[in-house]
Amino acid sequence: MTATIFKVVFILIGLALIYKLIFSGKKGLTLFEMHFKEGRLISHKGKIPDKFQRECKGIAKSEKLTCVVRAEKSGDVRLHVSANVSDAITQRIRNQFPFEYYDKKQVDNSKQTG
Repeated sequence: MTATIFKVVFILIGLALIYKLIFSGKKGLTLFEMHFKEGRLISHKGKIPDKFQRECKGIAKSEKLTCVVRAEKSGDVRLHVSANVSDAITQRIRNQFPFEYYDKKQVDNSKQTG
């Protein structure tokens, strides 16, 4: 009787562990987030490059967008735009994003000896 209970508990723990490993996809570090409503920037978080913010505001205003634009870093930088935005406008926003700004490698000068 107790052997059967231990087997069932072991299987349940195994299933819970497998579920957690498969479905707990870790998100990356959020660099910034901008919320637009009817073409106006209503809130933002993080450090947004100035030129990109201006260009996004212009696109959102001309298209009367209600969406979220978010950049995440998990190894490389990814730009996410809400699904309710058309592919053409999403591409215009991606074209304005300065990916090279985030691709720079940080040089640690403290360990260099001269």
